[in-house]
This record gives sequence, C-alpha cells and structure tokens, in this order.
Amino acid sequence: MTIKEESLKLHHDLKGKIEMKSRVAVKTSHDLSLAYTPGVAEACLEIEKNNDLSYELTRRWNTVAVVTDGTAVLGLGDIGPEAGMPVMEGKCVLFKEFGDVDAIPLCIRSKDTDEIVKTVSLLAGSFGGINLEDISAPRCFEIEEKLKKCCDIPVFHDDQHGTAVVVLAAVLNALRCVKKDIKRIRAVINGAGSAGIAIGKLMLGAGLGELIMCDKQGIICEGEPWLNSAQAAMAKITNRDKIRGTLKDAMKGADVFVGVSGPGCVSGEMVSSMAEDCIMFPMANPVPEIMPEEALKAGAKIVGTGRSDFANQINNVLVFPGLFRGALDVRAKEINTEMKMAAAYALAELISDSELRPDYILPKAFDERVGKTVAASVAKAARDSGVARI
Repeated sequence: MTIKEESLKLHHDLKGKIEMKSRVAVKTSHDLSLAYTPGVAEACLEIEKNNDLSYELTRRWNTVAVVTDGTAVLGLGDIGPEAGMPVMEGKCVLFKEFGDVDAIPLCIRSKDTDEIVKTVSLLAGSFGGINLEDISAPRCFEIEEKLKKCCDIPVFHDDQHGTAVVVLAAVLNALRCVKKDIKRIRAVINGAGSAGIAIGKLMLGAGLGELIMCDKQGIICEGEPWLNSAQAAMAKITNRDKIRGTLKDAMKGADVFVGVSGPGCVSGEMVSSMAEDCIMFPMANPVPEIMPEEALKAGAKIVGTGRSDFANQINNVLVFPGLFRGALDVRAKEINTEMKMAAAYALAELISDSELRPDYILPKAFDERVGKTVAASVAKAARDSGVARI
C-alpha cells in the first residue's frame, strides 16, 4: 500500500487516534464517593473560593484545546471543521507523545471571527492553553489577537509562531555552518500569509539585517494597493530600499530564502543569482518551491524542507510540544516573544559545533532531548519576562 492508503486504513481501523482514559479506579462504592458524589463537592467548593485551584484540583493544568474552523487544513485548504478533525487528532497525538500534554480537538462550525473568539473564550476555563490550528489568513491574526485580550491563558497559533520558531532555529544554525552573521545578511520570504509574516517578525527580532517579503502579486512594498492589513504593517519594517518586482528580482544577491508558498515557483537560475553559500528553505508541502537536488545543483550550500524524506526537515513538532510544556509548567499567562526566542535558541543550541554540517542543522523529531530542553528554556523565559504565575 502507499502511505496514503495505509494511513486511511489505519484511520478506518482505529476509528480515532485519541481517547480519554480515567486516572482513578472506580471499583467500589468508596471509590465512587471519592471521584464523584458526595466527595467531589469539596473540590468544587475550593475552586469556587479560588478559581486558580482549578489548576491543582483538576487536569486543567495539563490540558490544551486544539482549535480549528477547517479553513486552511494542511495543504488542503477550506475543507470544513469535520474534515479537519483527523489533523486535529493527529496534533493531539503529537502533543502527548512529544510533550506529555493532554490535548482535545475543538472543530468549530463557523468562519465568523467574533463567533470563534466568543466560543473559545467561553470554554477557556476548561484549559491551560489554546492552540489555534489551520485557520486561514488574515482572520487567524484577528482571532489570535482578540483571544489574547480576553483569555487569561496562553493562546498560540502554531501555523504562525511554531513555524517561525523552528525556521529561526534552522536559520541560526545554517548561518553558523556557513559562518555568516544574521545582522549582515538579506533574507527573502516567499508567502506573506500567517506563517511568512510570523517568520519575518521573529527573524527581525533576532537581528536580521534586511528582509524582503513576496506574495503572489510580487514584492511587498509600502504603497502597493493589493496589500492586506497584515502585509501593509510588514511593508513598514521590511524592504527598506523599496524594491518592486517579482520573486526573481527579490532573490538576487540574497543570503537566505524561506518558502511558505507553493510548488515549483523557484528555478535553478533564481538560486544561482543568490549570494555565495546561500541557504534555501523551500517548505511548501508536499511539493517544495524547488526540489533540494535542484537547489544544491544551482549553488545552494544548505537546503531544508518540510518533508521527512529529505535532509534538514523543518518541522513544527520540534517546537509546540516543548513550548506548551514549558508554558504549562509555570502556568504562563501568555506565550510572548521572549518565550518564542528562547525556544528557537534552545533548539539551535542542541546541535553542537562538532555535529553541525550542511545536512544536519536541526535535531531529529525523535531526539528525546528536544521537548525537555525547549520546555526548560521557555519556562525560564516566562519567569524572566514576568508572565509566569508559579
């Protein structure tokens, strides 16, 4: 069977990849009295006096909601909340396997921003954190920002920030490998949606010298009439020389390319026009902007993609389980820039100078150090930046 056929059979056989399991045995009347009525009333009354005790007397402290409206599922697009459920279940599996975080999928039957915000905010008391997933841009920006304002728990859009963290880690180590300073390079990001904009912001926060962003219509530049509000905001802090044109124009002389766009939009000629020892991260899935062998043949020194069958897989699973683990461990009020930066640097530093090479710039997904190391760094950053509550 192909991997698609095998996966479909697995889903048919399992009828769901996650399940709820009791943490207490209920074998006797005494067990029942402790877990449920009448004994449970005592825990309820304690929480009534102090809502924060919900973190200590229930599983809330370790539970995350994985929320989608099904409008931007993987590479499938707007397929609806029910059709997005297998992906959300898969995300929950990764939370548990790589971060020991309990996660529950919430697939919402609405594309209305305010309805989604209201729904999630009303449910926030059941969770220690909210992971937004596969929500289309630019609505995802507004949903995240509104939820951050009305929720007292971390709200994290993984397609934006998880991607940004793992890309920054990859960029930092690729630059170490080619001995270039992030402050003295120019990067190009193709795809000015939720992921591209978050990557751009985090790279600039890490000191990136110059950034040019592109979308389907061309280079992001102040004054272009086709920019949406998020792109217009990025135009004010990127492309300082006001270059206009296409992706081909943007890539000339660039040191780093990051692709979060579509298949086959980069040619070997475009790679050849970049700076010496250039770095290519074509991450469109399943078909990247340019295939790794073609990019290497055209002069790229380091190539990473989103795929597991090529070297240097750039995968969010390296980030979100450990990041939420760290945030939950200190009961963080939010996941801020300091915590994201800490996660990126912790991830990058797992690769020692002696291990670092062009085909090994990030740890593997199954490296057992990753979740714990990221969690510890994120927890420290939360405490240092004042958003930890314990």
